[in-house]
Amino acid sequence: MKARRIRDTRKNEKGQSLVEFALVAPLLLLLVIGIAEFGRAWMTNNILTGAAREAVRIYAVKDNIGEANARAAQILSSAGLDGARATFTDNVFGAAVSYTVGYRFPVAFAGFIPGLGGTEILLSSTTTMRKEY
Repeated sequence: MKARRIRDTRKNEKGQSLVEFALVAPLLLLLVIGIAEFGRAWMTNNILTGAAREAVRIYAVKDNIGEANARAAQILSSAGLDGARATFTDNVFGAAVSYTVGYRFPVAFAGFIPGLGGTEILLSSTTTMRKEY
């Protein structure tokens, strides 16, 4: 008699795993998309930091803004970040120089992430070095 009751209860649970998957799948998909977008943004920020570091190093050693801007533009265009903006800032005392690179990062899956207002996020990186001339 007990064996019959066990079989009867198992028959009532036939679609349970499908319903559970349907409830969890959107959350899992949102998590995976969020991880991918964060990885893209992190990579873009690392490229911006590298471009700022290269440019400020050239300017700190050679005092050549044109060459520094050209090097930063070369790094950014090789990564496909053609819309990036770069600016130099000299220290008041003339002992240091700063280079800032900014980029409006387009969020590819903005419609899927609730609460994300715009489709672009402003990323920027600033590097400062002491002048060596």
